[in-house]
Amino acid sequence: QVRVAESGGGLVQPGESLRLSCTASGVPFSPNAMAWYRQAPGKERELVAAMHVSGNKEYADSVKGRFTISRELRQSTVYLQMNTLKPEDTAVYYCKVKYSYGDVWGQGTQVTVSS
Repeated sequence: QVRVAESGGGLVQPGESLRLSCTASGVPFSPNAMAWYRQAPGKERELVAAMHVSGNKEYADSVKGRFTISRELRQSTVYLQMNTLKPEDTAVYYCKVKYSYGDVWGQGTQVTVSS
């Protein structure tokens, strides 16, 4: 059974940085893609960044230039380096792992940006 675990969330002040980690385990093959989504209170879940097995990356316009997604293929681990955080980045951040048979979501990690 696939397990997806996120870590690295927390409370920071505007302008500070955080690094989120997500690791998928329980299957003997690598995912096709790994991505970060976020959901703020009262809003729909939105894509933040994604990285495909080809190495292609995509970002939401709101985080371009501030967030960087990277991946360790062997460990099925993906990171999200978040710099220059803003209060509007406050949300629960979810990791989604895409396999050929379907998607698996993590439980989420809270990121709060507040002074």
